Amino acid sequence: MFDTFSEKKFLLTELVKKNLTSKYKDSVLGILWSFFNPLLTMLVFTAIFSMLFGKNIQNFPVYYLAGRIAFDFFNHGTKGAMNSIRRNANLLKKIYVPKRMFAISAICYEFVNFLISFIILFGVMIITGAPFHWTLIYSFIPLGFLVVLIFGVGLILAVCNTYFSDIGYLYDVFSLVLLYASAMFYPIEIVPAKIQVIFTLNPVYCAMSCFRQCVYGVAPDWSMILYLAAFAFTTLGIGVLLFNIYEKKLALEL
Repeated sequence: MFDTFSEKKFLLTELVKKNLTSKYKDSVLGILWSFFNPLLTMLVFTAIFSMLFGKNIQNFPVYYLAGRIAFDFFNHGTKGAMNSIRRNANLLKKIYVPKRMFAISAICYEFVNFLISFIILFGVMIITGAPFHWTLIYSFIPLGFLVVLIFGVGLILAVCNTYFSDIGYLYDVFSLVLLYASAMFYPIEIVPAKIQVIFTLNPVYCAMSCFRQCVYGVAPDWSMILYLAAFAFTTLGIGVLLFNIYEKKLALEL
């Protein structure tokens, strides 16, 4: 039984290490791919979309990468949590392990990748001559609420995907729609004003937009921050409640 904080901390650390080593164990470059992936995708998207939107967006590589790392953190974090229970089915059937730790470890693993991508963003800002504004201090506010949102959505998906395996396929489609509904590689100004209101209801867009504002030297939109915070903590509450109700039954559905 993992009842104490130290035992849970040890388990979480080991699970994150396992995720890190297992993903890159057969790769020559190993964890360096965590650096190259966001950098290479930025170069590809910059080459394609800078011709379309470059004139409307100041320093397109920074604009794109700032949005990309936030979206990827949400997308990969929630997907990792969603698949965490089924991926570890054999272990969960044999011994008792707090099942939520697998979902949490998957998100923590993606947080490590996010921190690496953050370094890439700073590197691109230096290379492209983008100034480092004091408003970057505020960036931890929308990103912090994004973490809360990821934990909430991740716990909900972990439970739902254990009972209904089709959730994974549906979420792939949802993620694609969410990608285009988050204004990652185009300016929100090209969207009609009536539709822009719908964008502001997307908490991922709110997190990305506020983070970009901080990067570009503008204080974040506090109304968006409040909405993001309310949405994130509500989702987390639902996720924790749902997981508490079904946690003991999850192993029986595997």
